[in-house]
Amino acid sequence: MRYQDLPRPSGPDWKGIGYLVSIVSVFFLGVVAWPKPNEPSWHLAALIGGMATSIAGMGFRYMAHLQQQKEIRKAKSEARRN
Repeated sequence: MRYQDLPRPSGPDWKGIGYLVSIVSVFFLGVVAWPKPNEPSWHLAALIGGMATSIAGMGFRYMAHLQQQKEIRKAKSEARRN
């Protein structure tokens, strides 16, 4: 049985929506924290690096969530066949 043949869960993926909301919040917080012209130049690099790593971390966690859901669907499918 191929991955496409497995049943998809109905309803929204609340975890994915949560990660998307978190990513949007990172941008809002970044706008507020944006360095003023008289602040050290490294503040900008630190802010951008922090925002980027936060968003990347959420993306990795969501990918792990999708992988886990795929494994659960596969295990359920195999259990039904046996």
